[in-house]
Amino acid sequence: MMNGREKSDSAIRAMKPANKAGRPAAEWVEQRAGTKGNTGQPRTRRAQNRSGVSQGLERVRQAARQRKKERFTALLHHLTVDLLREAFYALKRKAAPGVDGLKWSDYEGELEDHLQDLHARVRRGAYRALPVRRRYIPKPGGKQRPLGIAALEDKIVQRAVVAVLNAIYEQDFLGFSYGFRPRRSQHHALDALAVGICNTPVNWILDADIRSFFDSVSHEWLIRFLEHRIGDERIIRLVRKWLKAGVLEEGVWSVSEEGTPQGAVASPLLANVYLHYVFDLWAERWRRREAKGNIIILRYADDIVVGFQHEADARRFWEAMRLRFEQFSLALHPEKTRLLEFGRNAAANRRQRGLRKPEIFTFLGFNFICGKSRRGAFQLQRKTRRDRMRAKLAEIKEQLRERMHEPIPEQGRWLKQVVTGFFAYHAVPTNSQALSAFRHYVTDLWRRTLRRRSQKDAMTWARITKIADAWLPKPRILHPWPDQRFAVTHPRWEPSA
Repeated sequence: MMNGREKSDSAIRAMKPANKAGRPAAEWVEQRAGTKGNTGQPRTRRAQNRSGVSQGLERVRQAARQRKKERFTALLHHLTVDLLREAFYALKRKAAPGVDGLKWSDYEGELEDHLQDLHARVRRGAYRALPVRRRYIPKPGGKQRPLGIAALEDKIVQRAVVAVLNAIYEQDFLGFSYGFRPRRSQHHALDALAVGICNTPVNWILDADIRSFFDSVSHEWLIRFLEHRIGDERIIRLVRKWLKAGVLEEGVWSVSEEGTPQGAVASPLLANVYLHYVFDLWAERWRRREAKGNIIILRYADDIVVGFQHEADARRFWEAMRLRFEQFSLALHPEKTRLLEFGRNAAANRRQRGLRKPEIFTFLGFNFICGKSRRGAFQLQRKTRRDRMRAKLAEIKEQLRERMHEPIPEQGRWLKQVVTGFFAYHAVPTNSQALSAFRHYVTDLWRRTLRRRSQKDAMTWARITKIADAWLPKPRILHPWPDQRFAVTHPRWEPSA
């Protein structure tokens, strides 16, 4: 005789299908996703208080993915205290303070009380955005780039709102948009461009530059674009507050109807939304309807590179893009936007016409060159821009002067971090010569600095070479070839590949 529990176990064993009965049959027993379904599972992380983050954003992602034209009318409730806490811990600890003078460490002292108060103010509409403090950072070529530094609480709220909006717009953004997006880096963009040029019949490259993009964004158009998907007026009101907060420069407050502060947490997402509607959707439609040949498109923030099979397509696209941008308060830089013959057959075609080698173009700190492999075949080569290397070396030289009298081990540890960071970005295939040159110049700057410490110092090249070998990493390629990594990050079954 079997008792009740034994009968129940026996019934379950009788209902359980065989191992090879297939996925639907397995779900009769356990309602869990199979291996191939894991990619659609929630991507939530545990917050700092060790409690699970709300699953609400995953439902927002699914709704945005399934219903492309739906407007989300209730989003503010996703700005929870947990999300604000996660946003706070994602900020840089040693970032410069804004106009409020608050530093990260100051705010952390009574974090829970501060977050509860901030959350309450956001919910009841009492939150006020502070002006952005403007400072300037040097650019290659001697120019300066304006940078906005927001107040600490503005950074927290902006990062939390960006997390909510990303759940929607990551389902809308197109595959050739790479700038400031989750799980997409500059090297992913570099790989995509290299693979596109090498694997697609491309003979012409349009290297487009938008003049003062972040200062030219129309607030009116940006809000209209956001309202295509965001129906929660409270979220729109928060964005308006950041746009209207203005800029504080040398004690003078100013506000404009155009532009987003470069350096603000929300600016990259707002810029991507703006260009998604102004350029991405339009360019994809133009490629399908107007182009006569193959076209590749890649955009990283406001840096745009478009490759064409036919010159006629390139010139028509250039003119159409210029007119398109004028409708939305944008303009192409007349000197930095150019069309050049570039690609697998560019060198041979130009040689037949009695022209010189194909020109080079720059993208994300690299020069793109039509080169040849050791076997004589076409090879797309990427080399570090000389102005970027000179700017970095000038920065190291200035820092070494301040560290002149530090012990050699302290200088060595600092230089090791600097050189390692430079290699981490620039150590791509075909760029080994630039890596060796950079290490050589750093070693020489170090030698000159040590010789200045004393008139009797006889720091020979042989001695500094031994010291450099003890501290500085050797130049070696750290990144795989573009097609190898692209095949992993963009599988064939992915729609946006």
